[in-house]
Amino acid sequence: MDEISLAVPRDVVDSLPDEEGTAALDMQRSVEGIEARINQAIADADDEAEAAGRIADAIERMETHLERYDEFVPELRAWGQSPIYAIAWRNLQAALLTQLYEVGWLTTYLDRERNYRLVEDGIRLGDQ
Repeated sequence: MDEISLAVPRDVVDSLPDEEGTAALDMQRSVEGIEARINQAIADADDEAEAAGRIADAIERMETHLERYDEFVPELRAWGQSPIYAIAWRNLQAALLTQLYEVGWLTTYLDRERNYRLVEDGIRLGDQ
């Protein structure tokens, strides 16, 4: 299993009004942390299926963050504040998810793992 490399897309950085580059640096640090945790999960896994399960956990966290940032946008607009940072962070999460789904060996296992989790959750919900 190869290590996974993630990056902050140029269009996300370009959307930031931050002239000092502080927000872009924060994004870069965040992506480096996510990448390190994912690669550690790969290194600790016995096989690709186990690695995909651990990466699926990271994907679920990123999806939660994406939804949270998306919810901030109308709230910030309602308060008369610019939602540009919330939009940029939301777009970053979406870009990272896309990058993960473009990893060849991971895609098949992720689809299986995510489908398994959906079925398992559905069965659990139906049994109660």
